[in-house]
Amino acid sequence: MWAVAAAAALPEKVIGIHLGTTDILLGAFLCAGAALLPDLDHPSGTIAHFLGPVSHYFCRLVCWASGGHRHATHSLLFVALTFGGSWAGVHYLHRPFTLALVFVLLSLAVRALRLCPPGTGIHSWGVVTLLAAAGTAMADSWMSATPQWMPFAVGLGALAHLVGDCLTREGCPLFWPVKG
Repeated sequence: MWAVAAAAALPEKVIGIHLGTTDILLGAFLCAGAALLPDLDHPSGTIAHFLGPVSHYFCRLVCWASGGHRHATHSLLFVALTFGGSWAGVHYLHRPFTLALVFVLLSLAVRALRLCPPGTGIHSWGVVTLLAAAGTAMADSWMSATPQWMPFAVGLGALAHLVGDCLTREGCPLFWPVKG
């Protein structure tokens, strides 16, 4: 029971923002989705088809631009860019950016949490799209105009992915582009 109380109080102590129950629940799902962002460089990975052909071709582009799997997107620079980019988008591009980000991260979370049928066809990514759209519509009514906590959820998710991948034999180039 104390863990639940700590989880609810911790964000306010760490980032200075009070979070309600819906913020915490939505933030957990968005953080789970953001934890998959580093694998956008893997066009053969499970998440490459989370939004059908659109996401597959986007993952191929990210793979090419980042130098392949476990290069640029598996670095602390990428974590900083995801945090900074989401912060700038939420604060300067406002609601349209925020809702687009919620949709993408919920799509990734639905796929990762296996809340959709397996596979790469429309039967899979169609369900992902419908569930993420429904979740985004609900989030639109729950969230404040500028959810200041969202960049922290995005950055934490991306960082959690790096920590997990650093524990594997292949590791991660944390200080990319510096080699060493």
